[in-house]
Amino acid sequence: MHLRIVIADNFAMFRAGLARFLVIEDDFRIVGQCDDLPRLCKSVETSNGAIVVFASSLKPILPELVRLAKANDVRLVAVLDRLESPEPYVRHSVEGIIYRDVSQVEALKCLRTVGGGRKYVQQQSKGPSEHLDSDMVGERARERLSRKELQIIGLLLQGYKNKDIAEELKNSEQVIKNYLRSIFDKTGVSDRLELALFTLHHRPLLDAVGLSEKHVKGIPSGLAKSA
Repeated sequence: MHLRIVIADNFAMFRAGLARFLVIEDDFRIVGQCDDLPRLCKSVETSNGAIVVFASSLKPILPELVRLAKANDVRLVAVLDRLESPEPYVRHSVEGIIYRDVSQVEALKCLRTVGGGRKYVQQQSKGPSEHLDSDMVGERARERLSRKELQIIGLLLQGYKNKDIAEELKNSEQVIKNYLRSIFDKTGVSDRLELALFTLHHRPLLDAVGLSEKHVKGIPSGLAKSA
Protein backbone atom coordinates (compact mmCIF):
# COMPACT_ATOMS: atom_id res chain seq x y z
CA MET A 1 0.00 0.00 0.00
CA HIS A 2 1.35 3.41 -0.98
CA LEU A 3 1.34 6.52 1.18
CA ARG A 4 0.00 9.26 -1.09
CA ILE A 5 1.94 12.52 -0.70
CA VAL A 6 1.16 16.11 -1.70
CA ILE A 7 4.01 18.64 -1.40
CA ALA A 8 2.95 22.27 -0.94
CA ASP A 9 5.83 24.74 -0.68
CA ASN A 10 6.70 28.05 -2.33
CA PHE A 11 10.37 27.06 -2.06
CA ALA A 12 10.88 25.08 -5.30
CA MET A 13 14.26 23.73 -4.22
CA PHE A 14 12.73 22.07 -1.16
CA ARG A 15 9.90 20.58 -3.22
CA ALA A 16 12.38 19.19 -5.73
CA GLY A 17 14.68 17.81 -3.05
CA LEU A 18 11.87 16.10 -1.14
CA ALA A 19 10.30 14.69 -4.29
CA ARG A 20 13.65 13.45 -5.50
CA PHE A 21 14.13 10.95 -2.69
CA LEU A 22 10.45 10.08 -2.22
CA VAL A 23 10.09 8.79 -5.78
CA ILE A 24 12.67 6.05 -5.20
CA GLU A 25 10.88 4.72 -2.10
CA ASP A 26 8.44 1.89 -2.80
CA ASP A 27 5.89 2.93 -0.18
CA PHE A 28 5.36 6.53 -1.34
CA ARG A 29 3.54 8.00 -4.30
CA ILE A 30 3.57 11.75 -5.00
CA VAL A 31 0.08 12.71 -6.15
CA GLY A 32 0.47 16.48 -6.31
CA GLN A 33 2.66 19.53 -5.84
CA CYS A 34 1.73 23.19 -5.44
CA ASP A 35 3.36 26.48 -4.48
CA ASP A 36 0.73 28.80 -3.01
CA LEU A 37 -1.94 28.93 -0.33
CA PRO A 38 -5.09 28.60 -2.51
CA ARG A 39 -3.69 25.47 -4.16
CA LEU A 40 -2.70 24.09 -0.76
CA CYS A 41 -6.28 24.44 0.47
CA LYS A 42 -7.60 22.91 -2.76
CA SER A 43 -5.20 19.97 -2.38
CA VAL A 44 -6.39 19.33 1.17
CA GLU A 45 -9.99 19.35 -0.06
CA THR A 46 -9.38 16.97 -2.98
CA SER A 47 -6.68 14.56 -1.69
CA ASN A 48 -8.74 12.29 0.53
CA GLY A 49 -6.55 9.99 2.60
CA ALA A 50 -3.26 11.63 1.58
CA ILE A 51 -0.46 13.20 3.61
CA VAL A 52 -0.07 16.89 2.73
CA VAL A 53 3.39 18.29 3.46
CA PHE A 54 3.05 22.07 3.64
CA ALA A 55 5.46 24.92 4.31
CA SER A 56 4.76 27.36 7.10
CA SER A 57 5.92 30.08 4.68
CA LEU A 58 2.61 29.67 2.82
CA LYS A 59 1.06 31.20 5.97
CA PRO A 60 -2.08 29.09 6.23
CA ILE A 61 -4.72 29.85 8.85
CA LEU A 62 -4.09 26.74 10.93
CA PRO A 63 -7.58 26.20 12.41
CA GLU A 64 -9.13 26.35 8.94
CA LEU A 65 -6.48 24.10 7.39
CA VAL A 66 -6.82 21.51 10.16
CA ARG A 67 -10.62 21.60 9.84
CA LEU A 68 -10.35 20.95 6.09
CA ALA A 69 -7.86 18.14 6.69
CA LYS A 70 -10.09 16.37 9.22
CA ALA A 71 -13.10 16.68 6.92
CA ASN A 72 -11.19 14.98 4.12
CA ASP A 73 -9.19 12.40 6.10
CA VAL A 74 -5.94 14.21 5.26
CA ARG A 75 -2.92 14.14 7.56
CA LEU A 76 -0.73 17.23 7.73
CA VAL A 77 3.03 17.60 8.00
CA ALA A 78 4.32 21.15 8.51
CA VAL A 79 7.73 22.27 7.28
CA LEU A 80 9.04 25.04 9.53
CA ASP A 81 11.86 27.51 8.97
CA ARG A 82 14.90 27.57 11.24
CA LEU A 83 14.17 28.66 14.82
CA GLU A 84 10.41 28.78 14.16
CA SER A 85 8.38 27.60 17.14
CA PRO A 86 6.43 24.36 16.66
CA GLU A 87 3.98 25.34 19.42
CA PRO A 88 1.09 26.61 17.20
CA TYR A 89 1.26 23.47 15.07
CA VAL A 90 1.35 21.17 18.10
CA ARG A 91 -1.55 23.11 19.63
CA HIS A 92 -3.64 22.67 16.49
CA SER A 93 -2.85 18.93 16.33
CA VAL A 94 -0.83 18.97 13.11
CA GLU A 95 0.33 15.37 12.83
CA GLY A 96 3.93 15.95 11.71
CA ILE A 97 6.45 18.76 12.17
CA ILE A 98 9.84 18.94 10.44
CA TYR A 99 12.32 21.71 9.63
CA ARG A 100 13.91 22.73 6.35
CA ASP A 101 17.23 21.25 7.45
CA VAL A 102 15.64 17.82 8.00
CA SER A 103 17.74 14.86 6.87
CA GLN A 104 16.41 12.39 4.32
CA VAL A 105 16.30 9.66 6.97
CA GLU A 106 14.29 11.77 9.41
CA ALA A 107 11.89 13.05 6.72
CA LEU A 108 11.09 9.48 5.71
CA LYS A 109 10.68 8.48 9.35
CA CYS A 110 8.27 11.39 9.91
CA LEU A 111 6.12 10.55 6.88
CA ARG A 112 5.98 6.85 7.74
CA THR A 113 5.10 7.63 11.36
CA VAL A 114 2.31 10.01 10.33
CA GLY A 115 1.18 7.52 7.69
CA GLY A 116 0.89 4.95 10.46
CA GLY A 117 -1.47 7.14 12.41
CA ARG A 118 0.98 8.57 14.95
CA LYS A 119 2.42 12.04 15.47
CA TYR A 120 6.00 13.10 14.83
CA VAL A 121 7.90 16.25 15.83
CA GLN A 122 11.49 16.76 14.72
CA GLN A 123 13.60 17.85 17.66
CA GLN A 124 15.69 20.98 17.16
CA SER A 125 19.33 20.60 18.06
CA LYS A 126 19.99 22.37 21.35
CA GLY A 127 23.75 21.92 21.31
CA PRO A 128 26.21 23.83 19.13
CA SER A 129 27.99 20.82 17.66
CA GLU A 130 25.65 20.00 14.77
CA HIS A 131 25.45 23.59 13.60
CA LEU A 132 29.17 24.05 14.12
CA ASP A 133 29.93 20.99 11.98
CA SER A 134 27.54 22.23 9.29
CA ASP A 135 29.19 25.67 9.30
CA MET A 136 32.64 24.10 9.10
CA VAL A 137 31.60 22.14 6.00
CA GLY A 138 30.29 25.33 4.41
CA GLU A 139 33.41 27.26 5.34
CA ARG A 140 35.71 24.59 3.93
CA ALA A 141 33.75 24.53 0.68
CA ARG A 142 33.85 28.33 0.49
CA GLU A 143 37.63 28.37 0.95
CA ARG A 144 38.12 25.86 -1.87
CA LEU A 145 36.02 27.79 -4.39
CA SER A 146 37.36 30.66 -6.46
CA ARG A 147 35.59 34.00 -6.78
CA LYS A 148 34.49 33.05 -10.30
CA GLU A 149 33.10 29.73 -9.09
CA LEU A 150 31.10 31.49 -6.37
CA GLN A 151 29.70 33.85 -9.00
CA ILE A 152 28.58 30.89 -11.07
CA ILE A 153 26.87 29.27 -8.08
CA GLY A 154 25.05 32.52 -7.34
CA LEU A 155 23.75 32.77 -10.91
CA LEU A 156 22.78 29.10 -10.92
CA LEU A 157 20.74 29.61 -7.75
CA GLN A 158 18.86 32.41 -9.50
CA GLY A 159 17.80 30.02 -12.25
CA TYR A 160 20.40 30.90 -14.91
CA LYS A 161 21.17 28.19 -17.49
CA ASN A 162 24.71 27.56 -18.71
CA LYS A 163 24.17 29.76 -21.76
CA ASP A 164 22.87 32.62 -19.58
CA ILE A 165 25.79 32.29 -17.17
CA ALA A 166 28.24 32.36 -20.08
CA GLU A 167 26.69 35.57 -21.42
CA GLU A 168 26.63 37.19 -17.97
CA LEU A 169 30.29 36.38 -17.28
CA LYS A 170 31.45 36.86 -20.88
CA ASN A 171 32.74 33.31 -21.23
CA SER A 172 31.94 30.47 -23.60
CA GLU A 173 29.39 27.87 -22.60
CA GLN A 174 32.13 25.21 -22.60
CA VAL A 175 34.17 27.24 -20.11
CA ILE A 176 31.15 27.43 -17.80
CA LYS A 177 30.68 23.64 -18.07
CA ASN A 178 34.33 23.20 -17.11
CA TYR A 179 33.86 25.48 -14.10
CA LEU A 180 30.78 23.51 -13.04
CA ARG A 181 32.71 20.23 -13.15
CA SER A 182 35.35 21.82 -10.94
CA ILE A 183 32.67 23.09 -8.53
CA PHE A 184 31.05 19.65 -8.37
CA ASP A 185 34.43 18.08 -7.52
CA LYS A 186 35.19 20.63 -4.81
CA THR A 187 31.79 20.35 -3.13
CA GLY A 188 31.27 16.61 -3.61
CA VAL A 189 27.94 16.92 -5.45
CA SER A 190 26.93 15.32 -8.73
CA ASP A 191 24.63 17.83 -10.42
CA ARG A 192 23.16 21.34 -10.33
CA LEU A 193 20.26 20.41 -8.06
CA GLU A 194 22.53 18.84 -5.45
CA LEU A 195 24.81 21.88 -5.65
CA ALA A 196 21.88 24.22 -5.03
CA LEU A 197 20.64 22.17 -2.08
CA PHE A 198 24.16 21.93 -0.65
CA THR A 199 24.61 25.72 -0.91
CA LEU A 200 21.25 26.44 0.70
CA HIS A 201 22.03 24.08 3.57
CA HIS A 202 25.37 25.72 4.42
CA ARG A 203 25.03 29.35 5.47
CA PRO A 204 28.70 30.39 4.98
CA LEU A 205 28.54 29.27 1.36
CA LEU A 206 25.17 30.93 0.76
CA ASP A 207 26.53 34.17 2.22
CA ALA A 208 29.64 33.91 0.02
CA VAL A 209 27.56 33.87 -3.17
CA GLY A 210 25.74 36.99 -1.99
CA LEU A 211 22.25 35.51 -1.68
CA SER A 212 19.79 34.60 1.04
CA GLU A 213 17.07 31.93 1.11
CA LYS A 214 14.36 34.46 0.24
CA HIS A 215 16.14 35.29 -3.03
CA VAL A 216 15.91 31.72 -4.31
CA LYS A 217 12.43 30.64 -3.22
CA GLY A 218 11.10 30.93 -6.74
CA ILE A 219 13.89 29.01 -8.42
CA PRO A 220 12.74 26.38 -10.92
CA SER A 221 13.15 22.70 -10.11
CA GLY A 222 14.89 21.93 -13.45
CA LEU A 223 18.32 22.51 -11.96
CA ALA A 224 19.23 18.87 -12.41
CA LYS A 225 19.59 19.61 -16.13
CA SER A 226 22.96 20.71 -17.40
CA ALA A 227 21.75 23.74 -19.29
